[in-house]
Amino acid sequence: MISKSRNTLCIIPARGGSKGLKKKNLQLLGGKPLVYWPIKAVLEAKKRLPNQEIKIIVSTDDKDIAKVALDAGADVPFLRPESEAEDFTTTEQTLKYSLEQAEKYYQVSFDLGLFLTPTDVFRKWQWIKTSIDKMLADPNLESCFVVSPTTKNFWKNEENMKSRLLLSMETYSSRQIKEPIFREDTGLTCVSKASLWRERLRIGNNVEFIENDLEEIYCDVHSQFDLHIANKTLEFCKKFKPDMIELFND
Repeated sequence: MISKSRNTLCIIPARGGSKGLKKKNLQLLGGKPLVYWPIKAVLEAKKRLPNQEIKIIVSTDDKDIAKVALDAGADVPFLRPESEAEDFTTTEQTLKYSLEQAEKYYQVSFDLGLFLTPTDVFRKWQWIKTSIDKMLADPNLESCFVVSPTTKNFWKNEENMKSRLLLSMETYSSRQIKEPIFREDTGLTCVSKASLWRERLRIGNNVEFIENDLEEIYCDVHSQFDLHIANKTLEFCKKFKPDMIELFND
């Protein structure tokens, strides 16, 4: 019998069949596989959430990734079948499938879901704690996730008709005083009600933001070039800005 729980399930998707960068989630950043770093971030957050049980699973189809995940402190209660790990399998499909499989395994119905990706590499464990704290404090809140601010102007091209994304972008001003818009970076940290994941939705409509204060070192690794930039960024920060990369300073 499945019991109800106010606990959190962390799902870190890590498919083995990446195309742009082979075995992407096992590539090394700072001497550790990419999949290691989000696990470490959750483990650090867990230390500061003593009253909140967080189950950490890596959802993968790859035995090598599973072994690394287990060694890093995550669970791998199942391997995803090929049908759930294809090139065009969506994140939302992966979260729904993985949540359902985890609830069968643990015999618990989770209330919150925490989503992190191995490829969004520079994050703070504080974002995880803050997101969970906000979700627990407000029962009406559906999601809390990291965003990155930008003052750039954006255009859309619909049926070859060019138009500004927002009417406010018709007015140009100094970036120092311009009102920013925000890019979703849910792979850095995203906490949602698990009920949304069951409906194949990543986030809801009643949300809170956490602004990415590491935006200048943002890097999402999907190619050899991205990985090179991430490692060079890490080298620079260790030398000149160690406070920005707390998780990497051991």
